[in-house]
Amino acid sequence: MRYKSKVRVGAGMKKAMGVPFFDSKQHYRLIKDEVDAHVQRVMDSCRFVLGKNVKCFEREFASFCGTEYAVGVANGTDALRLALLACGVGKGNEVITVPNTFIATTEAISQNGAKIVFVDIDPQIYNIDVSQIEEKINRRTKAILPVHLFGQPADIDPVMMIAKKYNLKGIEDACQAHGAEYKGKKTGSIGDAGCFSFYPSKNLAAFGDGGMVVTDGNKIAQKIKMLRDHGQIKKYEHSVEGYNSRLDEIQAAILRVKLKSLDEQNKLRRKNAWIYNELLKDVDEVITPIETEYARHVYHLYVIRTGKRDELQEYLKSKGISTGLHYPIPLHLQKAYKYLQYREGDFPVAEKCAKQILSLPMFPELTREQIEKIASGIKRFFARC
Repeated sequence: MRYKSKVRVGAGMKKAMGVPFFDSKQHYRLIKDEVDAHVQRVMDSCRFVLGKNVKCFEREFASFCGTEYAVGVANGTDALRLALLACGVGKGNEVITVPNTFIATTEAISQNGAKIVFVDIDPQIYNIDVSQIEEKINRRTKAILPVHLFGQPADIDPVMMIAKKYNLKGIEDACQAHGAEYKGKKTGSIGDAGCFSFYPSKNLAAFGDGGMVVTDGNKIAQKIKMLRDHGQIKKYEHSVEGYNSRLDEIQAAILRVKLKSLDEQNKLRRKNAWIYNELLKDVDEVITPIETEYARHVYHLYVIRTGKRDELQEYLKSKGISTGLHYPIPLHLQKAYKYLQYREGDFPVAEKCAKQILSLPMFPELTREQIEKIASGIKRFFARC
């Protein structure tokens, strides 16, 4: 099935009264018949747990990512948690990551009994500042967990070089980067393991929760398969205490359909990002996202920065344009992590970005007319200032 971009314009597709931040209904309408048929076949089979669709989707997603193995789990958080556990992360260990990510990244670390260790970010691409990693490594460090934030790949090669130098594991949080590429390789395929979420707002989205770990390591894959299913190597034989974290059969059936059009959908996101960049390039008060020379950004989110973020957001809201904040409070300043004893000023780049970032509407079916409306609104706002 080829995703037909020509349906992006037409009756009912424009939002005359405003622009939503995210709209999944249009894509569902395009694939409804195929999705509904796949779901019906699951219902008719009455095989709802670890059935044919999970196995097939694991093979198809591994092939898409260019890895030997893929293991479906219940959600992206579990993908991170089980990947860390399969890589030997546990009590007394430390894991290095960034403070400007969704809390699932760090929950996966602390809930395995390990300590979260933050490093600051690169101010241009909002991903881990590789130059700060080595100074945080000590004898307790077990893994580095970079995040491919907003769909922009982190600079993974130097991360993995550092990991190899210190005998650490490198685990990619690719939960926002389905189909993104680093030097021609798909995100998730470069580290010891790569973790994905299929939350409904993702580039590859289920109709509920779902997650996946991809890896070239047979031992890692087999460990995750065991852990996701109560520690079973076969039915009623439990090598360890595991978890109930299996990818749902219905969600796998839906994801198999949607995977076919993921590349085309990412192309449409990239086209929309290009239109945004062109329309906003002369707005001096706005910093638009960049794409590094080694990357193929897939724009899970289109995030701008401005010193008048809150005022701009309110102005756009008054014009019917929805926006988002990803993420307004860095994790090291969250109440949940008060026990880590970080203070304001510890990670100045992440803190500055958190006060300035604004996510504009971004989805494949977003029309040029809608983007022009958003850009015009931004220009009018700054013309008033």
